[in-house]
Amino acid sequence: MKENVLIDKSVAFAARVIKLNQYLTKDKKEHIISKQIIRSGTSIGANIHEANYGQSKADFISKMHIALKETAETEYWLKLLKLSGYITEDMSRSLLSDCLEIKRLLIASINTAKENK
Repeated sequence: MKENVLIDKSVAFAARVIKLNQYLTKDKKEHIISKQIIRSGTSIGANIHEANYGQSKADFISKMHIALKETAETEYWLKLLKLSGYITEDMSRSLLSDCLEIKRLLIASINTAKENK
């Protein structure tokens, strides 16, 4: 059940990151950080999807850890975008809230998988 919620949230977050990338490149003419955040922000969901087809419990945990790392990277880029003035406080707060929720769900899922190993 949690994996489905996690998949849904990660796909919705990836869509928001794509829209953020469009905003950054078209309105702000920012191309460096926007490339970084689109890679890490969309990679979260891709790794979660891949984890669900893992060959073993260890493979599942490994892919979920990669998704967690991508979440941490995305969090970094969002903070940097806010501090550099490319996004507003409200945009930052909303995107970071979603990112941190996915992070918490990933940690819980990884811990559960390790306990059931």
